[in-house]
Amino acid sequence: MLSTYDYLRLLPKAELHCHFVSTMRVSTLVELAAAHDVALKTDDLDALLDYEGLPDFLDVFNAAHLALTTGDEIARVAYEGVEDAVRDGNLRYREYFINPDNFAPRGIDYASLIDAVTDGLVQAERDYGVGFRIVAAINRSLPAATAVRMVETVIAHPRDCVVGIGMDDLTPELTEDPLRFREAYELATRHGLKTSAHVGETMNASPWNVVDALETLGVDRIDHGYRVVDDADALARAAASGIPFTCTPHSTRMLSGWEFDPSHRIAQMVRAGLPVTLATDDAVFFKTDIGREYTDALPGMGMDDAQAARIARAGFEAAWCDPAQRDRMLAEADAQILALSALR
Repeated sequence: MLSTYDYLRLLPKAELHCHFVSTMRVSTLVELAAAHDVALKTDDLDALLDYEGLPDFLDVFNAAHLALTTGDEIARVAYEGVEDAVRDGNLRYREYFINPDNFAPRGIDYASLIDAVTDGLVQAERDYGVGFRIVAAINRSLPAATAVRMVETVIAHPRDCVVGIGMDDLTPELTEDPLRFREAYELATRHGLKTSAHVGETMNASPWNVVDALETLGVDRIDHGYRVVDDADALARAAASGIPFTCTPHSTRMLSGWEFDPSHRIAQMVRAGLPVTLATDDAVFFKTDIGREYTDALPGMGMDDAQAARIARAGFEAAWCDPAQRDRMLAEADAQILALSALR
């Protein structure tokens, strides 16, 4: 008989909320930071990955970008991240948030960055069969005009693997403020790019940030979105939209102190009928992996096998790859889920 732990770990997974630099192994981060004189807040690896809140985490996150200086280093991180996720949680597909503006201080231009990431991911796809796409992310700590220029750059340098834009980080006022970047979203939409937004994430966020992203920005996915359950009207409007939510359990425990129990906002979202997927967000920095997001969080939240399988399948359903690839992945996922269920 297959244990619950192994069933959840071996479920085929599509991860749609993953920041590229956060797939970097800790050993690789320390190695490259030392090689390129990037100061980390401490040499104690356990303390390095402990945070007082989101701004504290973002300091480490931003330092990781500075540790990557060459195409070979970027490709190495891309490949290693896939290898680790296949081993730890049967990853079959992943979409990466990449902040082009975060690499600019190292003189890495957009096209070179995307091509280096793609080199590593294509090799990993050959070796492990893990598909991928890339989402260019707006850094909200920078001005709205910078976001527009980033989208213009994406449009000017098309790459088949770059399928959309998103937004992450926080504004200088430490808010989400999705409508500040409305012009960038309108531009992306006009040019056929998919859109998502990090909203409703933090303790200070408003449920109406989620509604603004859905109804004014017109996003195709919501990243996080947990605070939507705090307002009945906002929750009803989110449910009516049918838009998927990419949720990251371990980040909520580390940054917001929410324990994995049936009252957790992700569990409430599932019970409300929102299309929920699970992802790591920042795997290395949150001491997690795609397997742990299922094995640690779902049992604590009171989810059974059927709910776990639906969540896993929802990741493939919400993927931004072409329809033929999505259908093929869903068929393969259904076959694996059937085989795993027979062992239960």
